[in-house]
Amino acid sequence: MKQIKPDDWQALTELTQGRSFVVERIRLIDSGIAIEGAFELPQLARLSAEDQVFVAAFLRSHGSIKEMEQVFGVSYPTVKARLNRIAGGLEFIDLDPKPPRAEVIERLKRGEITADEAIEVLERRK
Repeated sequence: MKQIKPDDWQALTELTQGRSFVVERIRLIDSGIAIEGAFELPQLARLSAEDQVFVAAFLRSHGSIKEMEQVFGVSYPTVKARLNRIAGGLEFIDLDPKPPRAEVIERLKRGEITADEAIEVLERRK
């Protein structure tokens, strides 16, 4: 079995070759407390090492594609294509989730909204 240092994420990423995995033990360095269970990594930590570097550089450049072109020596379309590929693999949190149809009907039944308001809400769900 290959030993990997805890801080060697690049080696871990290469070892897993993009396959899903869970972390089963976490140790808090300052207290030595260990927590065991099944923990999924955050989405950004599941990116390849190269994509993590790319995202970090993009954040560091404050989202400047022009600066990314200079740092990586690639064209604007190449930067955009890579950002789109990375973003396409991430799940985004819906900041404005649409209420379920049943919830809208219940609010209508309780008189919290009018029929016109219910129709408007349901039409926005499409």
